Amino acid sequence: MTEKERMEAGLIYDSTDKELVRGQNEDIKLLFEYNKLRNDQTERMEELLRLMFAEVGEGSYIQPPFYANFGGKHVHLGRYFYANFNLTLTDDGHIYFGDRVMCGPNVSFITATHPVEPSIRAKALQFNRDIHVGNNVWFGAGAIILPGVTIGDNTVIGAGSVVTKDIPANVVAVGNPCRILRPIGERDHEFFYKDCRIDWENMDYPGLRE
Repeated sequence: MTEKERMEAGLIYDSTDKELVRGQNEDIKLLFEYNKLRNDQTERMEELLRLMFAEVGEGSYIQPPFYANFGGKHVHLGRYFYANFNLTLTDDGHIYFGDRVMCGPNVSFITATHPVEPSIRAKALQFNRDIHVGNNVWFGAGAIILPGVTIGDNTVIGAGSVVTKDIPANVVAVGNPCRILRPIGERDHEFFYKDCRIDWENMDYPGLRE
């Protein structure tokens, strides 16, 4: 097997293999252009995202700068994905996002890792595990999502959390390691922050109740 085939099969492989590095260097060329764009150059941003990423849903936006090992080649964006600045995608493995996912500043999704066995790690060999994110998930600033994690629909991951294991749908989860704090419930429908009520009667935003 080639190192690329080993990588795609989820096996331990040499990420410094010349063929892999050559392809990776090609994949990230457009990333440098994207990160130099102004905020008002949205048409070119959309064009570059579609060229770089495996899939891009309508209305998706990433605030420059962002970073990706393979320039987004193994990243699948659902509709209306949004990320604030300094998004990091270690996309050696695949990262799958559902619709309406939001990321605060400095959020990282890491698919690549190394065996604990010292003799293997000394050679800088690695392996990858895909990440899966459901619909309508919000990641607070500085959250880190580690290899192989799955996160369910509607869940909130608190700022600074380190997600080491799967998190189910419809919960608020925080901490290092990230753990479920509570379910999302009726109080969240009534209050948007501490004791501040949501003024539903004045919230006439298109699609809000969909």
